[in-house]
Amino acid sequence: MAIKTGGGFLNEINVTPFVDVMLVLLIIFMVTAPLMTQGVEVDLPTTRTVRNLPQDSEHLVLSVKKDGTIFLDEYQVALDELQAYIQRLVAKQKKQLFLRADKEVPYGTVVQVMGEIKAAGIDRLGIVAEQPKQDKNK
Repeated sequence: MAIKTGGGFLNEINVTPFVDVMLVLLIIFMVTAPLMTQGVEVDLPTTRTVRNLPQDSEHLVLSVKKDGTIFLDEYQVALDELQAYIQRLVAKQKKQLFLRADKEVPYGTVVQVMGEIKAAGIDRLGIVAEQPKQDKNK
């Protein structure tokens, strides 16, 4: 359909404003997307010697929540399926695996998860913890 102007018909649509808006939206998405990958909320135990978790994409984080549910990055996994997922996503792709377990999780559950990790062929496992908060009154 053509648009009638003063001197005739205009049969082309100006896409420049559309492209400008799309580029701005793309930039906003690119800036905010890394901030949205927070992972699963876990109350970590504390220790004095802690290094920062690597920010590259060459690792996966296995989280165990207080209620015993297990997440591989953001996806919930059953304990009996964990070994297959780890073999496929970690061992075959040669990625690092980090374990984040809530401090309220029973020791037996953490040992079961670590047993599944070992059975999947992972020899090196990083354990995630937090540094204790410093008391400013001291």
